[in-house]
Amino acid sequence: MVRTDVTDLIPRPGRTTEEGAGFFELRPRVRLVAGEGTARTERWLRGTLGAATGLSLPPGGAGDEDVIRLDIDPEVTADLGEEGYRLAVTPSGVHLSGGGPAGLFWGAQTLRQLLGPDAFRRAPLPGRRWRLPLTRVQDSPRFRWRGLMLDVSRHFMPKDGVLRYLDLLAAHKLNVFHFHLTDDQGWRVQIKRYPKLTEVGSWRARTKFGHRASPLWEEKPHGGFYTQDDIREIVAYAAERHISVVPEIDIPGHSQAAIAAYPELGNTDVIDTTSLSVWDTWGVSKNVLAPTDNVLRFYEGVFEELLELFPADPTGSLPFSAFVHVGGDECAKDQWRQSPAAQARVKELGLADEDELQSWFIRHFDNWLSARGRRLIGWDEILEGGLAKGAAVSSWRGYQGGITAARAGHDVVMCPEQQVYLDHRQDAGEDEPVPIGYVRTLEDVYRFEPVPPQLDEAEARHVIGTQANLWTEVMESHARVDYQAFPRLAAFAEVAWSALPAPAERDFADFERRMAVHYRRLDALGVAYRPPAGPLPWQRRPGVLGRPIDGEPPNV
Repeated sequence: MVRTDVTDLIPRPGRTTEEGAGFFELRPRVRLVAGEGTARTERWLRGTLGAATGLSLPPGGAGDEDVIRLDIDPEVTADLGEEGYRLAVTPSGVHLSGGGPAGLFWGAQTLRQLLGPDAFRRAPLPGRRWRLPLTRVQDSPRFRWRGLMLDVSRHFMPKDGVLRYLDLLAAHKLNVFHFHLTDDQGWRVQIKRYPKLTEVGSWRARTKFGHRASPLWEEKPHGGFYTQDDIREIVAYAAERHISVVPEIDIPGHSQAAIAAYPELGNTDVIDTTSLSVWDTWGVSKNVLAPTDNVLRFYEGVFEELLELFPADPTGSLPFSAFVHVGGDECAKDQWRQSPAAQARVKELGLADEDELQSWFIRHFDNWLSARGRRLIGWDEILEGGLAKGAAVSSWRGYQGGITAARAGHDVVMCPEQQVYLDHRQDAGEDEPVPIGYVRTLEDVYRFEPVPPQLDEAEARHVIGTQANLWTEVMESHARVDYQAFPRLAAFAEVAWSALPAPAERDFADFERRMAVHYRRLDALGVAYRPPAGPLPWQRRPGVLGRPIDGEPPNV
C-alpha cells in the first residue's frame, strides 16, 4: 500500500496533529458504530470504502474496540459550525465527529484520503493493507458556497457523467452543483406541459468544432435531455453527498432553443421565428424572449415544474437548495429596439430603455420566486435596474459586480471569468487543445482570492462563497471536461475550503507536493486530467481553432 501522510491532504485541513509513528489498520473485524443523524455518511462509508477495501464494516456496539465511530457532537457544532468536523485516529480505532451531518461527511472524505489513493477505486486490489496514520484533524470550511457550474447545454453530459461529477465534487468538499440546463444550443430538462422544449429544443443538426471562427463542423446531430425522473435521481444523489443542486434556466437571452421549440416566445413582429432552429454555433444569439405576458406565463409554468424537481430542503442540511438561477446575462437588445410590441411595452411600463426592460423581466421572476419561498440568483447583469432584497448575484465579469452587490446588501458568489473559468486554457503552449481565453495555470487558480479587498468587514460577509465555471463549447466529451477541470478544480477546492493566507503568501510549492499524491487519487478515479508536463498526445486538438486572445469573454 501507499501510505498517505496527514500533510498530503487536499484541501488542506485547518489543524492537524500527528500522534506518533503508529497506525490503525482496517481489518475484517473493524465495525462501524453510527450515532443518531449519521445515516448518510454511514451509507456512504459502507458503499464507497467497502467497495474499495472489500471490508463489510458491519454495525458495532457502543463499547466495542476496533471501530470507526460516527457521531454528531454539539461541541463541534459550537466550535466549528455545521460543516466542521474532528477526526481522531488512535491505535484502537477511529472517532469522527461532525458539527452536523454535512461536517461528518466532509470528515469521511478526509478519512478516505488518509487510506491512500487505492481507497478511491471501485474494487479491492490484491495484497492491499488499509492503514490510517495516527492523527487528529480539526477542520471547517472558509466559505459556505463552494461550487462548480457545469454547462450541459453546449455539449450534453449524460446522467451517468453528472453523477460521476457529483462524486468528484464530494471528494473535494465542494457542496454546490450549479446545473446550467438551457441555452441557445440546447434545452436539457423535461417540462411536461411544454413537450416541444425537449422534442425540438434538446438537439441540433450539427455542431461547430472549435471557436466560432473555426471552419470545422461536426456534421451529425447532437443532443439529449434529462427526464424528470433523471433530475430527481440527480438531486437525490447530490443530497446523499450534502450537495445542493442549483438549476439554471437562462432568461431572457440565451433562449434560441426555447424559441425554436415555441416560436411564439420570440419577437415575431421583427423576425420569422418559425424559421429558427436550435443554434449550432457559439456566441450570443440575438434571438431573445419577447417581453409579453404570454411569455411570462409560459416561464412561470416552466418554473412551477422546476420547483417540484428541485425542492428546497426544509431541514436546512442543504443550505442552497432554495436557490434558482435565472441567468439574466448577455441579453442582446437589437430585436427589442426594432420591435413595435417591445417598444410599446417599454412605454406602457414607464421604462427608460431596453436595459430597464430586461430588469423588469428579471424582477418579475425575482418576485415570483420570492412569493414561493425561493431565492433568485443570476449573473451580475441582473443588478442593472435593482433587485428584491433576497436575490443573490453570481459575479462573473470580474469583481466589480460582486462589490456592487455586496455594498447594496445582496449575497454574492464570486466566479470571475479572469480567475475561475476553467474552459480557459491552462498554458500558452501550442499543444494546448482548443485554446480559449486567458491563460490560467494551476498556480493562478491557487492564488485566486474570492473576497475583494475593497469590501469592509460587514460587506465582505455578503460574499457567501465562490464557484468555478465550466462552459462546454469546446468540451465534447467527458474526457475534455476532465482535462479542463483538473487539476485546477483541486486548487479551487482548497481556495474555497481552507483558510489560506493572502494570495502572494500562499505556499504553492507545498500544494504541488500534495498534488503529487492527489494525482494518484485522480488516477484511481479515472479522471483524464491535464498532466503537469502538458497534454498527452490524445488530449491535443491539432488544427482546431480556439480563441487565444486575452480579454474576450469565453462565450462570445
